[in-house]
Amino acid sequence: MKWKLENLYPTLDVWESEVKQLQKIIQEIPNFKGKLNDFETFKTYYQKQREVAIMAHKLYQYAALKSDLNKKDVDNAARVQKIAYLLNELGKATAFENPEILSLGKEKVFRFLEKDSTLAEYRFPIEKLFHQQQHVLDQDREALLANYRQLSSQGAQLYSALAVADNTAKTVTLKSGEEIHVTSGNFRSYLADLQDPDDREAVFSAIFSHYENHKHTYAQIYNTVLQADIARMKSRDYPTTLNSYLFSNNIDPVVYHNLVEVAKDNTDLIKRYYNIRKTALNLKEHRTFDRFMPLAKSKSKFSYAEAKDLFYKSIDHLSDTFKAKAKEALEDGYVDVYETDGKQTGAYSWSALNEHPYILLNYDDTLNNVFTLAHEAGHSMHSLFSHEAQPVATQNYTIFVAEIASTFNEHNLLDYFIKTNTGTKEDKITLLQQSIDDILGTFYRQTLFAAYELKSHALAEKGEPITYEALSNIMVELYQEFYDIDIREEPGKSYVWAYIPHLFNTPFYVYQYATSFAASLKLYELVKEDPKNIEKHMTLLRAGGDDFPVEQVKKAGIDLTDKSAFIAVVNRLKTLIDELELALK
Repeated sequence: MKWKLENLYPTLDVWESEVKQLQKIIQEIPNFKGKLNDFETFKTYYQKQREVAIMAHKLYQYAALKSDLNKKDVDNAARVQKIAYLLNELGKATAFENPEILSLGKEKVFRFLEKDSTLAEYRFPIEKLFHQQQHVLDQDREALLANYRQLSSQGAQLYSALAVADNTAKTVTLKSGEEIHVTSGNFRSYLADLQDPDDREAVFSAIFSHYENHKHTYAQIYNTVLQADIARMKSRDYPTTLNSYLFSNNIDPVVYHNLVEVAKDNTDLIKRYYNIRKTALNLKEHRTFDRFMPLAKSKSKFSYAEAKDLFYKSIDHLSDTFKAKAKEALEDGYVDVYETDGKQTGAYSWSALNEHPYILLNYDDTLNNVFTLAHEAGHSMHSLFSHEAQPVATQNYTIFVAEIASTFNEHNLLDYFIKTNTGTKEDKITLLQQSIDDILGTFYRQTLFAAYELKSHALAEKGEPITYEALSNIMVELYQEFYDIDIREEPGKSYVWAYIPHLFNTPFYVYQYATSFAASLKLYELVKEDPKNIEKHMTLLRAGGDDFPVEQVKKAGIDLTDKSAFIAVVNRLKTLIDELELALK
């Protein structure tokens, strides 16, 4: 139940040796500058690029994974910094590439690609480059921007240091006198299990006090992220920061705005659900941290082995190919299961080029973590399908489609639980709550954060001061609008913007959880109608990064520029709430 990182590199010495190889190649790359108009040089350069891409992804993955196992180990952190610096040097060395390719003209470049089959894999990446032509600068200015690449990512690095490495477990004394140790990995379990509202508030406060105590620092770190985005927007002549993140993948901003509008226009369902919960749980007020409380008393625990078995059974009706990829995703040595001191919180799947994906979990035997396992397995399956079908240049799929495979697995698992339910009232309520919470967490909550990013970036674009008060005010307004809850009355909740790592690490990312959820729900409905439609889903997974993401999804039958894709999620939520209300009665 631990990673076997020796599958990447048998020893640190081998990793260090390959680092030196990469350093040598980087020094050779400038020799190609100004010579790509010659076909043989062009071909050699892209063969070299392929070698570098595989090596660089693998080197960084190894260092980052090793660091995530223990964020307190300074040697691990140093290796991440070392390879990050080297990747920055690689960026500077290759800064001439895009301007030079563009200067050759699309017609000539595509003639080169057609002359040799080994270059065919670069067709779409180069087509994508010409799509971005208006935002690519000349060689000198690209080189100048490359010099600042590592500096512009420091906001994410600072955030990780403060939120993870410098964040410690808190001791909370319950009303009973019992002392518990609360961490970012286990506090949700306590919020679900503790019956006394003051105990729940004490646990919640223990976690969010860290963000409140460092509110000035977090605000300045986030300002660093915002200013880096503004600098990028201005340097490349994008009209807005949102556009700067959507344009490269040819995503119409209407997708983003439609999502936010549909969610905001349908918050009545959230408020209705919370009122149902408030009555059922006999609460004076339904606070944000009360959302973890189960509506039915369930003490069900699932071992990691049981979680895998449940996931496999949930997809047993699908194709053998799909099932085989699920088991491959969870092979021993590629999943690090349990929380340990210093380990990165949360969960993810990470794959280098041509390498088996690695999954990080902080598994705690809860039903929620059973779904997390299925979710992350979906990401790994996506990578495995892509690696099998795509060459190196188009293996990496975009973030936009990344959450489709993961949430598709969750839909399957949820329906499996419902179908195999023995019929008790408690079981039905638990499953309905799980499905409703899934929609609220993946669709509504992530869209709330997407709305926050629009507002915070708009402040920065206008040159307004970025202070903790300004950032907290945005969150206060949005929580009032979405949930009808005043988070100023909850200890530290106004600083939830500092709690969400994606806002610091990957701006304008979280909306894609919601768009992917909508797309995966549509795909899942097709598969429910006819299991043979799993082929449509697998075709999307095999596509990797071979086209613009909205087009890839459209080929599977879903148009995300139409609000109807998002309305379908709202309709499903209404149906589930209706069923829950009946079950509770």
